[in-house]
Amino acid sequence: MIIDEPEGTTPLDPDDMEGLKHPHVTTREQLNELEQSNILAGQQWVSGISGLTLDSIFSAEFVLALHQNLFGDVWTWAGTTRNKELSIGCDPFQIRPKLHNFLEDAKCWVEFKHFSNLELSARIQHKLVEIHPFPNGNGRHSRIFTDVVRIVLLEEPPINWAEGNLEKVSEERKAYISCLKEADKGDFTAFVKYLENLGN
Repeated sequence: MIIDEPEGTTPLDPDDMEGLKHPHVTTREQLNELEQSNILAGQQWVSGISGLTLDSIFSAEFVLALHQNLFGDVWTWAGTTRNKELSIGCDPFQIRPKLHNFLEDAKCWVEFKHFSNLELSARIQHKLVEIHPFPNGNGRHSRIFTDVVRIVLLEEPPINWAEGNLEKVSEERKAYISCLKEADKGDFTAFVKYLENLGN
């Protein structure tokens, strides 16, 4: 059982925990350390892919493969969509169609420059979190996915998402979660301002 869950974190239930490949882990801090090591390996995997395009990035296959490579050393269910309802995210049976619709929309956002690059980044990251495709790791996956879009398609540097660690309890995490909640209502003003204040 993982303890010390920060605000806004998707709780890990016993079914999720059965997929943990490291049974000695008992705290969120220990889990974050393991996952961070895996995430670094996943980022190396992404950087080694040649020929990424608008269509290949905005595909369900890439979304799932990215999660698998970011978390697959820690969780057996990495890269698979969740099969149960959570307090956040759509119903499990809606994940695939909503993900498809989002990816098609996002291709248009990029191709036709519907938004500034910073608002585009906020919208992509928020929408993936809103769908919440996976049992866990959605926030980190969505931020890294957004950075891939920025680097490959926008020729922009990755986002500086926080001064500290957004996976830990902090005032910064509270501000970030507050921005996501405003974005849930369709207002991205606070989220864009939050990112601007971090030097993006």
